[in-house]
Amino acid sequence: MSLKEIARLSGASVSTVSRVLNRPEYHCSDPALQERIWKYAQELGYLPDQAARSLKLGKRQENSRPLIIDIFLTRFQSLDVDPFFEELHAALREELLQNGCHLGQFLTLPDVTELSRNLSPFPSGQTAADGLILLGKCPSELIAPLKRRYHSLTGIDRNPTSFDYDEVVCSGLSAATAAMDYLVSLGHKKIAYIGDCSYEARYIGYYQSLITHRLPLDYSNIYPTSQTRQEGMKIMELLLQKEPLPSAIFCANDATALGVLDCLKKHRNKKYIPSIISIDNIQEAQQSSLSLTTIDIPKREMAHHAVKILLDRIHRGHKENIRVELPCRLIERESCSYVG
Repeated sequence: MSLKEIARLSGASVSTVSRVLNRPEYHCSDPALQERIWKYAQELGYLPDQAARSLKLGKRQENSRPLIIDIFLTRFQSLDVDPFFEELHAALREELLQNGCHLGQFLTLPDVTELSRNLSPFPSGQTAADGLILLGKCPSELIAPLKRRYHSLTGIDRNPTSFDYDEVVCSGLSAATAAMDYLVSLGHKKIAYIGDCSYEARYIGYYQSLITHRLPLDYSNIYPTSQTRQEGMKIMELLLQKEPLPSAIFCANDATALGVLDCLKKHRNKKYIPSIISIDNIQEAQQSSLSLTTIDIPKREMAHHAVKILLDRIHRGHKENIRVELPCRLIERESCSYVG
């Protein structure tokens, strides 16, 4: 497929298209343009130069066609609900194309639930995907049906499984602990939590940190949510009605924190300025009016390792389930400050 066709459809120059698709280290100054380029490259079945050369040199002798990889978003119905998964999906798509693979079906929970009712490995007439990448924690009851359908699975998440399949993780527990340690180092003692509380690693990290630092666990400062921007704003509206107000708020993800910041901006006349910290380091966290202090989850590196592990599994490079854990790191920005 000609680069000229992708350039025409995306509205970019041929040289820009070539740099985006064939130089993994290159980042276009216009993220929307880069997104369009990858979108059309995927739709048109383009293979980056390195992947195409590998095929020509016979490095994929077991496959006469590019590998097809499906992706299962385990938690939400759409990628735009949480920008973290949207950015992770974009990184995966680029990584797959760089490795000469084609992106197959994008599946959500209803899709996989329906597929699990089908006892045959693949529906009649459907091209079988060579592997599956799971974004988020897979419901335990779906693991066995997925393994019947896909011989090769790799998961990406903040919470490890019981080695049910290959996975790349960045510990939500460690990220939460880093966030709480930072707030405590700034002098905060009354810290609220907004996020999933269903025995989730980030919540566990929150309350374990309170115990470690000998701070009281006040359940009135804990707000369960589905971790979306809308929920963050809604919970912050509720929190503003309570007294005394916490000096800091730990949000389980950036999307929630951005909703909190939206609400505080709306009610700036209250002159309540808590320290806000979260987890993920999505692009918008740096671009918000008050740049967000967050714990970076290395999305591109996770995507890179997930694809490499999946390809190794497909090519029978390993048999036992493996786990790769990547470190998180604190990104200090404007949303946190010392207690006066």
